[in-house]
Amino acid sequence: MSTIVVTHTARPRHARRWLDGVVLVVVLAVLWQLLSEWLGPEVITTPWRTVHRAITIVSDADFPESLYVTSLAFGTAFAISAVFGVGLGLLLGARKMAGDVMEPLMMGFYSIPKVTLYPVVLLAFGLGLWAKIVFGVIHGIVPITLFTMNAVRNMPPIYTRAAHTYRLSPVEFARHVLFPACVPEIVAGLRIGFSLTLLGTLIGEMFASQSGIGRMLMIAMNRAETSTIMALALMLFVFATLVNLLFLAWQKRLTHSD
Repeated sequence: MSTIVVTHTARPRHARRWLDGVVLVVVLAVLWQLLSEWLGPEVITTPWRTVHRAITIVSDADFPESLYVTSLAFGTAFAISAVFGVGLGLLLGARKMAGDVMEPLMMGFYSIPKVTLYPVVLLAFGLGLWAKIVFGVIHGIVPITLFTMNAVRNMPPIYTRAAHTYRLSPVEFARHVLFPACVPEIVAGLRIGFSLTLLGTLIGEMFASQSGIGRMLMIAMNRAETSTIMALALMLFVFATLVNLLFLAWQKRLTHSD
C-alpha cells in the first residue's frame, strides 16, 4: 500500500512540475512579444520571427560545419576543465594549507576580465582551435575547482577517521571515500562550469577564430542583423538550459540517494 501511495503522490508532483514549466515558457514568450512591440523589431525581434530565423540558419548548408567546430572546441574545453578542475579541487581540499593559499589567488585571477588575456592567448596559440579551447578552460576550470575544494572541506570528519581506521592508502581513500562523498557538490560545480566554459568558448570564437557559432554571432553583430543575433542566442539558451536541467536532475538524484 505504501508503494501505491508514493506512486500516486509522485505523479501529481511530476505533472505540476511540467505544468509550471509550460506556464513559465508561455509567460516568457508573452513578455518577449510585448517587449518586441514596445522597443521595435529592429531592437528585439518577435518570438515567431526569431524561431523562423533559427530554422533558416539550421537549414543552411554551412551551419553543420560551424556547429561541428564549436562543439569540438567546447567539448574539449569542458572535458579539460572538468578533469583538471575536479582533480585540482580534490587535491587543494585535502591539503588545507595549499587550499587556503590558492583560493584567493584563483578568485583574483577569475575577477580579471578574460578579454584582457586575448592578446596573450593569440600570441601563444594563434587563430585556431586551441585558442578557443584555452578561452573556454580559463572560464570553466576555476568554478569547478572551487566547488570541488569546498565539497572536500565540507565532508564529515568521520569519513576521514574511518579511512584511517581501515588504513586506506591515499588512492583508495580518494576512490572509495573522498570522491563519492563529494559527488553531489562536484556536479553542482560542473553545472556552473558547463555554462561558463560555453561562454568562454564562444568568446574565443568571436575574437580568435575564423569559423564557428561565435564567429557567426560576431558577423551578425557587425552587420546589425538583429534577427540572426536573437536566433543564435535562442539556440544557445535552449541548449544550455536543457543540459543544465540534466545536471540538476543528476544532482538531485545523488542528493536523494544519500
